[in-house]
Amino acid sequence: MNYELPQVDGSIYYVAPDGQAEQSGLSLDQATSIEAAFEKAVTGDAIVLRGGTYRTGDLVFNQGLVIQPYADEVPILKGTAIADEWEALRDGLWRVKWETLFPMKPQPWWRRHREAARTPMYRFNNDMVFVDGRMLRQVGWPGELDENSFYIDYEEGYVYTATDPEGKTLEITVFDNALTRSTKEVHGMAPSTVGPQVRGIVFTQYAYRAIEIEGYDPEEVSPESAHGKDVVGSVFEHCTFSYCSRVGGYFRGDGLVIRHCLVSHTSTEGLFILSSNDVLIERNIVTHNNMEKITGYYVTAIKIFNQCYRVTCRENLIIDNEDSSGIWYDVGNVDGLFVNNWIQNTDNGFFFEISKGAVCAGNVFVDCPQAIFILNSERVRVYQNTMVNSTVTFERTNRSAVGDHFDWHPASGPGVEERHSHVFMGNLLYADDNHRGPLLKFRQSEVLKELMTEPQVERIEANVYVQDGYVNDGPLIQWSPVSGEGNSVLLDTHEELNALIPGFAEGSQSFVGYNGSMFHGKETLRFELMPDFAGVRSQADLPKEALEALSWKKRDVTFPGAFPPAD
Repeated sequence: MNYELPQVDGSIYYVAPDGQAEQSGLSLDQATSIEAAFEKAVTGDAIVLRGGTYRTGDLVFNQGLVIQPYADEVPILKGTAIADEWEALRDGLWRVKWETLFPMKPQPWWRRHREAARTPMYRFNNDMVFVDGRMLRQVGWPGELDENSFYIDYEEGYVYTATDPEGKTLEITVFDNALTRSTKEVHGMAPSTVGPQVRGIVFTQYAYRAIEIEGYDPEEVSPESAHGKDVVGSVFEHCTFSYCSRVGGYFRGDGLVIRHCLVSHTSTEGLFILSSNDVLIERNIVTHNNMEKITGYYVTAIKIFNQCYRVTCRENLIIDNEDSSGIWYDVGNVDGLFVNNWIQNTDNGFFFEISKGAVCAGNVFVDCPQAIFILNSERVRVYQNTMVNSTVTFERTNRSAVGDHFDWHPASGPGVEERHSHVFMGNLLYADDNHRGPLLKFRQSEVLKELMTEPQVERIEANVYVQDGYVNDGPLIQWSPVSGEGNSVLLDTHEELNALIPGFAEGSQSFVGYNGSMFHGKETLRFELMPDFAGVRSQADLPKEALEALSWKKRDVTFPGAFPPAD
């Protein structure tokens, strides 16, 4: 990228890694320090960063600023300092005295009795150590140390390593975060409601998170008019958030835009969106979340949490997030739009829980244990997605606000008897010998059998199901509720579903034990259907909302899944 100087009403402050605080910052040859610029810039001003590494953090501001690089230079904000005063010990160990340590305990809702054998307590500490840019893992005592690990004695304040520091750069965290956009008085200034415009900055190696946009977090059922108003219109473009010991960033505020960003090597969340309305998350790459393998924390690459209205996730690449959900709309969200995303090697690719209304259209899911997981929600419409070795699940349970550990969570979503009215139409579901179990699941708690006798979906039609010839014999669909004994039934074809509930699965096709032509190039991730595949034609009658989400014309919808057939 090459950034033109921003057109702002106020001043442009130039900063540099070696900028001096006493300089004005009002010209290139008078570059000030980044800390000094944040202390004096006001809404309508810009901070332009020269390239290089800024070892800084915990910068707090409350104004609506433009923050960007100078021309094509690359500013890197790092939350670590170089450790160079190592003491050699016996048995090939070294240690250094370190003043800024970040011990942390797990959240109070973490279930230690369930996770104690999977996640050691020291993994919740936020300190990080890097050797020549390579992150080490924390261990529980010096006897476990090797070239890939570090140990911290928090009582004495020492960091230990088994790596000889001679000729290497060792970095240790010293800052909790990079930027906090506060809603309180800062530097003698009253807070503005104008959000920052941040472009082209690399944020890396922070002990907790890179970004914090403060705002109201309702812990009760809240109308959209009551939250998201503290900081409005924040934009983050072409930024990198990497190696944050917990979260890439906490973002709040209506009109938020996050696009063209790289989010990698985070721990519990990559991006965390809270209580915000009319948000756009577009064309980002999110990868390698849950880098510390913490269990019991319900980690996710992107979390949209607590009564967010109209959040659009479009054309994002969510890839290689082992033991992490992909994009999770969690608790009280309304009218989400999830379109044209590519989700690969990630659990629960699109997870929509305790929320109301979403369109999920044109996405590709590859090797996801659960491509789509709709849990205790209503009105989720799923159109024209391609699933490759990835299961789709709709589930409702008896979870309610009565006696729940997070009582306001279920209260913010649909009641138990309102969890229905889903649509599943025009989708392509494919499995080879790397996939086991049904491709489509509808599950319901046994205790709801007498109360909830109607299906969760109101329409399920024009889908194509394929199990190639190498898949062991197994069911295609799991269906619940059913009458009689048992709470669910396993079905081998869509025709069995149609026989069970007349009118369901119309226009669908099943290919079990299929050995013919299928994809343009499965090994190269080219999932356009070949023209001679028997299921290449679709009878999906997509409604207006699906066509608008996909930017398609009705006459062009002649195929199942996300892609037109290959030429």
